Amino acid sequence: MNYTAEKASHQDVPIIRLSDAASGVEVSILPSLGNRAYQMKVRGKNILYYPPGDLSEYLKNPSLGGIPFLAPWADLLDEQAFWANGKRYAFNMNLGNVRGERPIHGLLTDSPLWQITEVAADAHSAHVTSRLEFWKYPDLMAQWPFAHEYEMTYSLADSVLEVKTIITNLSTDPMPVAIGFHPYYQIPDIPRDEWAVHLPARIHVVADEHQIPTGEMRPLDIPNPLPLRGQTLDDGFTDLERDADGRAHFRIEARDKTVETLFGPKYPVATIYLPAPPPGETREFICIEPLTAIISGVNLVRQGKYSDLQTVPAGGKWIESFWIRASGF
Repeated sequence: MNYTAEKASHQDVPIIRLSDAASGVEVSILPSLGNRAYQMKVRGKNILYYPPGDLSEYLKNPSLGGIPFLAPWADLLDEQAFWANGKRYAFNMNLGNVRGERPIHGLLTDSPLWQITEVAADAHSAHVTSRLEFWKYPDLMAQWPFAHEYEMTYSLADSVLEVKTIITNLSTDPMPVAIGFHPYYQIPDIPRDEWAVHLPARIHVVADEHQIPTGEMRPLDIPNPLPLRGQTLDDGFTDLERDADGRAHFRIEARDKTVETLFGPKYPVATIYLPAPPPGETREFICIEPLTAIISGVNLVRQGKYSDLQTVPAGGKWIESFWIRASGF
């Protein structure tokens, strides 16, 4: 078979590996580390940045890399609480599962709580589906008291990786949807200073000195495409241009190589994270984050600074995907 999906191990760490032999694409996932994909090799070249070194050490000390899942909120909040249905839900900072003075990246980026439900391949694709039953864990429910669960499917077909997320709201109240992903992309063997990023965005989200949006939106005011030499960014963008299927196409390019990510319609916001490297180091990646809301959108609604927050009704489901593909490798 061209497509294969298997449970395997790498450096003695259990992984899931999806392969598309005809296209030379292989995707590796760490279920025990937030269900994170950490490799997408295209003809042997990994287009997902993750730190070099032993995978078992990476599990012990997770850091930048791969495709972290940010939930139940993505990126920053402006206070140690969130608002939903007119109520303020304060975090219990003594539990140790909320990070940062301004809470960042949710509760699940490194979670070992994902359970694999299916690993399969056929003539058309290879996929793995996993589920995290949030409602079962008191320390999670103490921080975000909506009974819900996540189902994530990585599917590889025709050289394209689809990352599909389903949120099921098991609670009796509508639940805000403020999730996202934080993919770290790279063009192997070409320095970041030679890359350019294409942004299908019309609006630049204005933020304060803490990266919290002020409520102001302005027309895109940076070059598009944007050469990355000497650039830094940690900015939000919205009002995305979309194709006939409702997908927004972001991409990075260098020489004859392209890494592209497509956002489904329910990802209306992108954060572009392009940090300056520390002295003496390099950071050969760019993050193009599919988000359901602007940073701290779950709280900015109450302040009248944001009006596009999504919710999933009691007993309902929220479903969306983003896709990754590469060419020229």
